[in-house]
Amino acid sequence: MGAAMTQATGRVWKLGADIDTDALAPGRWMKLALPELATHCLEAVRPEFAREVRAGDVIAAGPNFGVGSSREQAAAALKHLGIAAVLAPSFAGIFYRNAINLGLPVLVCARAGELADGERIALDLRQGIVARADGGTLACEPLPRFLWDIVAAGGLLPSLRQRFASKGVKA
Repeated sequence: MGAAMTQATGRVWKLGADIDTDALAPGRWMKLALPELATHCLEAVRPEFAREVRAGDVIAAGPNFGVGSSREQAAAALKHLGIAAVLAPSFAGIFYRNAINLGLPVLVCARAGELADGERIALDLRQGIVARADGGTLACEPLPRFLWDIVAAGGLLPSLRQRFASKGVKA
């Protein structure tokens, strides 16, 4: 995701509450490289997910998304598969920060459960506005600017490289 990506249009993948990091990056496949690990993303919950997801698609989940271990591969697998954003009423703290650090937008959206599986939406990532095909909208909490800047840069490391370069420091 580059700095210019503030809009996304895609299919909604609706998931329930308490989707854990083991569902996102199953432990038994953790020894694999990310491209192979990602093929197992959500296989216990939605076996077709990794095969059918397309770049720009969005996950709309229930509360407590990303609960479980601190494995950053959970967020990395979603980003690798092209997920544009994850919308949920709440996130596990470590998953939330791992996602931001990897440049994956995660938006707190109290009404994420109102989105239907397979629904096509347009999402203003910066403002946190979901536009539905029926003309309705859902408001999510926009990321604070300092977190958005990290996401827009593509993650924490690219953000730091940009910051250091702007000060003439080679990173």
